[in-house]
Amino acid sequence: MPPDYIGEFEQLVLMTILRLGEHAYGATVRDEIADRTGRDVSLSAVYTTLERLEHKKLLQSRVGEPTPQRGGRRKRYFALSAAGEHALQASWQRLKRVAEGIEPLLEKN
Repeated sequence: MPPDYIGEFEQLVLMTILRLGEHAYGATVRDEIADRTGRDVSLSAVYTTLERLEHKKLLQSRVGEPTPQRGGRRKRYFALSAAGEHALQASWQRLKRVAEGIEPLLEKN
């Protein structure tokens, strides 16, 4: 397995964080994945994946300011690290190579 290998759900999470930019935190990541894929994902699955990706050094996090809407609690925001960008790019390139030429085959069905 390549050192930059990421699984399907990890790939979805990284793409979603890239798309959300500075607004990427657990709930927004979960909501965006649900909106774009129709996949009902638990918040705990998202947080487990965020922690795993941060442990792999593919993500960085920062803690925001406390908000009254959250009872004074702070949100933890996530961003791709340089290694995360590299892993996502490598994963994306592998996916494109595998998918090359199959669109006409899928349209037959």
